[in-house]
Amino acid sequence: MTNIEIIEKLDAVHTADNSELAQLISTITDNELEVLRQTAQKCAQKHFGNKVFIRGLIEISSICKNDCYYCGIRKSNKNAVRYRLSKEQILDCCEQGYKLGFRTFVMQGGEDGYFTDEIMCDIISSIKQKYPDCAVTLSLGERSRESYQRLYDAGADRYLLRHETANKEHYSKLHPQIMTLKGRKQCLLNLKEIGFQTGAGFMVGSPYQSIGTICEDLRFIEQLAPQMCGIGPFVPHKDTIFKNERSGSVRLCLVLLSVIRLMNPNILLPATTALGTVDPIGREKGILHGANVVMPNLSPSEHRKDYSLYDNKLCTGDEAAESLKTLSEKLKKIGYQIVVDRGDYKGNH
Repeated sequence: MTNIEIIEKLDAVHTADNSELAQLISTITDNELEVLRQTAQKCAQKHFGNKVFIRGLIEISSICKNDCYYCGIRKSNKNAVRYRLSKEQILDCCEQGYKLGFRTFVMQGGEDGYFTDEIMCDIISSIKQKYPDCAVTLSLGERSRESYQRLYDAGADRYLLRHETANKEHYSKLHPQIMTLKGRKQCLLNLKEIGFQTGAGFMVGSPYQSIGTICEDLRFIEQLAPQMCGIGPFVPHKDTIFKNERSGSVRLCLVLLSVIRLMNPNILLPATTALGTVDPIGREKGILHGANVVMPNLSPSEHRKDYSLYDNKLCTGDEAAESLKTLSEKLKKIGYQIVVDRGDYKGNH
């Protein structure tokens, strides 16, 4: 089967064999990539028009109990700047974001024991009380099923938890022994069963990744059928064991965004900050390859540089929510418009 035939198959039946996916990912030419891009863009536009949804990202804590080998805020990094936002600071971020037009707030942070269910439920219900027309998304790592249920009952709508890799051996090379792929997958299943709009995802070009593990990721996403999927290039951090590794390929990331769009036509697919960090127009490229979400930063400006998951993260200028106008103009130039609504998942294809 030729790569063009594989692209046509993905477009028609939204799946392909592992061998076909591996062939497409590893041998796609620039001309074929343009066909893939156009096919994925048409698919996204069929379901979402030229709309790009915005989410206001609030990085609530750089304190984390985990020691993931690739992450700048891993607990053993003595150089990391640690901070934690108060409830008041979080609500201030929401207020600023609401005025700018954000109708989804994403609270992301390390696995910080301070944010117990009680404290998080209080923050969630305060946001929902003040902004009933807004969605609350959480990205706070692995918690118990009971904890997820409490957060959902308090009003949280969505939960992002990247699986990072669907291959057990690969997972063990990126995380300490105490963390397991089985545990991570169980969290994702729990979130879906509870009723969260659930997001998975993985790093592109992480150390030890192969075409085989990428195919396992695509298959896992197909089986889990999450409402969202966040992928972005791996970017090394100077205070981790992977500091000398190369960043993930933007080109491969764009290929995979398009493949994920064709396999999951309705999925909410961000053009991530990491993509914009590795390539100055990475986010625009991501949108043109089938992505339909961007997440500008609403965190207090004095802390943006401290939430340092990887080096050289975009944290001023266009990444700041105040520069939403600039982002809007950039997307307008490529034929897209930022829309002011919650941007919920629209059901199965």
